[in-house]
Amino acid sequence: MIRLTHDEDIALLTIDRQDKANSLTGQMLRDLTAHLDELAGSGCRALILTGTGKVFSAGADLAEARAGLARSPEWERLSARMASMPCLTIAALNGTLAGGAFGMVLACDLRLAVPEAKFFYPVMKLGFLPQPSDPQRMVALTGPSRAKMILMGGAKIEASEALAWGLIDRIVPAEDLIAAARGLAEDSRAAAPDHAAAIKAMIDQP
Repeated sequence: MIRLTHDEDIALLTIDRQDKANSLTGQMLRDLTAHLDELAGSGCRALILTGTGKVFSAGADLAEARAGLARSPEWERLSARMASMPCLTIAALNGTLAGGAFGMVLACDLRLAVPEAKFFYPVMKLGFLPQPSDPQRMVALTGPSRAKMILMGGAKIEASEALAWGLIDRIVPAEDLIAAARGLAEDSRAAAPDHAAAIKAMIDQP
């Protein structure tokens, strides 16, 4: 359900459970983190994170969420691992992003989305807290008021509004999505791994 493929020095990590809207199980969260651990030490120049079908991820698998997955520390482990990746990380959002799946996407360096994508994180309605690092990462992109609209007001925003808010960086037609992500990764692919890591560290320092 999680596929990892390589094209030269660019890794493509794909969530492949489209019959369940790419909802995430505990095992899938662990698999994603394990793949990131592997890639972090591999000299990979760039990572593209995407999904199959028309939804990037609906968040937690419903049955597992009811059994406790919604409060699992695996979400935070995954987003922390993504945030600490030494290479350029790009979320290529092939469709709607919802719930706990926000964490790993907010932790990516760049976010592209198809025009049809929608964004919502209904923790207030469901009675859960967001994952610990998600609110501050969201605030860094959108500002506090818009983060509150998403997390507290239950706003469901379209791709155009997400772009205007800074939640995503570019809207790309579905047929061009992965090619556009690869294009953004090209300079990092051509650079030495420590060069890319140094620039990223300079940008990300407090």
